[in-house]
Amino acid sequence: MRAVDGFGERLEGHRRELHVHCYRMTGSFDEAEDLVQETFLRAWRRRDALRDGDGLRAWLYRIATNACLDHLRAHSRRPQPRPEPALADPGLDPPASGAVPWLQPYPDVLLDAAEAVIERETIELAFLIAVQHLPPRQRAVLILRDVLGWSAQETAASLKLTVAAVKSALQRARPTVRKHLPARRLEWATSAEPTPEEHTVLRRYIDAVEQADPSALAEVLRADVWQTMPPAPIWLLGRAAFMASWTPAMVGPEAWGDWRLLATRANRQPAAAAYLRRAGEPDFRPCWLGVLRVEHGLVTQITTYGEEMVPRFGLPASL
Repeated sequence: MRAVDGFGERLEGHRRELHVHCYRMTGSFDEAEDLVQETFLRAWRRRDALRDGDGLRAWLYRIATNACLDHLRAHSRRPQPRPEPALADPGLDPPASGAVPWLQPYPDVLLDAAEAVIERETIELAFLIAVQHLPPRQRAVLILRDVLGWSAQETAASLKLTVAAVKSALQRARPTVRKHLPARRLEWATSAEPTPEEHTVLRRYIDAVEQADPSALAEVLRADVWQTMPPAPIWLLGRAAFMASWTPAMVGPEAWGDWRLLATRANRQPAAAAYLRRAGEPDFRPCWLGVLRVEHGLVTQITTYGEEMVPRFGLPASL
C-alpha cells in the first residue's frame, strides 16, 4: 500500500491495545511504552508493504510481537528463585512462581481505553508472572494463540515459523504457565468488573489502615497471605508475619503518621493508593500502591509498589 493520508492517525487508534500486548510480553509498563513507539516507527518505514486488503491491526500486532522479541533477546532476563522471606509464619509453603522484579502494575482506566476487550485472566499479575517464565518465543506463541486467538497458521506466519513449530511451542508453554500459576486460580473471579465481594474486602482493608486498627486488618487477611514489593526482593509470608511487619507503621511510637487510602483498580484487580501525612506536615503524600488478590472474602496476596506508580493511575499528587 502506498502512503495513505491519515496513516499516523490510523496507527494511533491501535496504540492502547498494542501497549497491552507489549506489556504482556515484557511485564513492564515502561518498556511497553518504548516498544509501541518502536512498532509505530517500523510500521511507518514499512507502510508501503501493507497491501490493499491486509488487516492493519494484525499487521501491527506482527510488528509489535517481533519488536518485543528483539527487545527480549537484547535484554535477556528470567524470573529468579525467591530468597528466604524477610518474615514467615511456620508451616507455610512458598509460592510456586519465581520473583519478577521488573513487573509493573497496569491501571484499569487505561485497560478500559483499549480497543480490544481485556479479559481479567490474561492481564492479572499472576498470569503476567507465569508467562515471564517462558522463553520469549514460547511466550509470543502462547499470547498470540491463547490470548489473541490467532490460528496456528497466522502465528507461524507472524513469527516466521512452521505450523508444527508453533504447535510444539504451545504444547511446551501451557504446562509451564500452569505450573507457575497459584493454586485454585480457576476459582477466582473472571469478570473484568470488580465483584461485590472485592468491593467489600477492599473497603474493609482501606478502613482498617485508615483507622490504624491492626485487629481489623488481620481479619481481612487469609492465614497464608503473602506480600511482595517489586522491584525489591523483600517479601513476607503469612498473616502473622505481615502484621508483625505492618503494625509498627500504624500504631505505637514508630507509627509513620496518618493514612488515607484511595480505591483504584490495576490489572483487573482491586487496588489502593496509600497517602501518608507525617507529623507536622499539612498534606497527605503518596506512599505506596497495593494491588490485592481476593479469594472467598479474604486478601490472599498483596503486591506493593512505591509512590512513583501513583501518578499513572490519574490520582492526585496530595490530599
